[in-house]
Amino acid sequence: MVDPSGSSPRAEAVVDLAAVRHNVGVLRRAAPGAAVMAVLKADGYGHGAVPVATAALEAGASWLGVCTLEEARALRAGGITAPLLSWLHLPDEDFTEVVATGVDLSVSSPRHLAAVLDGARRAERPARLHLKVDTGLSRGGAQPADWGDLLDGAAKAQADGSAQVVAVWSHLANGDSPQHPSLDLQAARFTAAWRAARERGLTPIRHLANSAATLTRPDLHFDLVRAGIAVYGLDPLDRQPADSPLRPVMTLRARVALVKRVPAGEGVAYGHEWTTPCDTTLALVPLGYADGVPRRMNRAGRMRVLLGGALRPVVGRVSMDQVVVDCGDGAAVREGDTAVFFGPGDGGEPTAQDWADELGTIHYEVVTGVHDRRVARTYTGVAG
Repeated sequence: MVDPSGSSPRAEAVVDLAAVRHNVGVLRRAAPGAAVMAVLKADGYGHGAVPVATAALEAGASWLGVCTLEEARALRAGGITAPLLSWLHLPDEDFTEVVATGVDLSVSSPRHLAAVLDGARRAERPARLHLKVDTGLSRGGAQPADWGDLLDGAAKAQADGSAQVVAVWSHLANGDSPQHPSLDLQAARFTAAWRAARERGLTPIRHLANSAATLTRPDLHFDLVRAGIAVYGLDPLDRQPADSPLRPVMTLRARVALVKRVPAGEGVAYGHEWTTPCDTTLALVPLGYADGVPRRMNRAGRMRVLLGGALRPVVGRVSMDQVVVDCGDGAAVREGDTAVFFGPGDGGEPTAQDWADELGTIHYEVVTGVHDRRVARTYTGVAG
């Protein structure tokens, strides 16, 4: 996105597509015997689904995955024709359009199967099905006791030409803990479910591994691995970028709107939780909780941004639209300068993992919280 005035955006998420291609390469080398699915739900985890999809495919990903039908439609509308799986739906949704455009669909119950087959009849095209079995996460997927009924319905649909059973799949509960005993239990249940499908004459591929299992559990790779967070360079094992083979893709930054001297003893921001201890220079940076900086981020006063060549503290509360940075003497800071909130860490800036640690959450939440409603996306590393 480029500002038509020619100036840099007020606030921007810089998305490095070369890093996306690097990360997909890491995943392909980690799972050489399996195809790689790049997961693009939540608009590419806040990075932009269509540009990330393009970069991932350029790097050798052969499948794409999304959550909702709307996300699948957006990729198809964006010119993405690669194999695409959508997996979380209500049973009363209209599947006609996505079947017609060749989107694969996850099915977890006979009612879901009937709805998808209705869409296939309307589209006059067989539905491509990924049958999901619940192996222990207890979210989506058919329970083992109901699996046989789902298989029988899917096998009948394939026999009458209204569907093709492409895959059997499931999802790990503790994939980020490679030695957790639940992984082996889920793998055993998964294999039993796949064998039951084979016994009915079906020949589905298998996919179970997420990003963490792709990097740590080759026994769970099967035919296809589904990589989400690792595509975006955020390590699923919570390693900092310096210790990970992955490269963070997003840098969040904003330009300083105002610089001013403030005397000692002045309260700063709502509630006056911070007061200037001495005469100081404050920089107003227009990025707040409406832009993806959680209000609780500075609850202990430990938030820092890279500004004017140094890490400087955010003081006072995070507001909806802005934060205030204490620059001390402030000789190195001017209006229009760029404050880096998080990035790869190469320049000394905080990382998304640093934010996650401060917030007591995961880096997934940090990057998906950055929306393009007010934060421009700028793409670098575009192929060609």
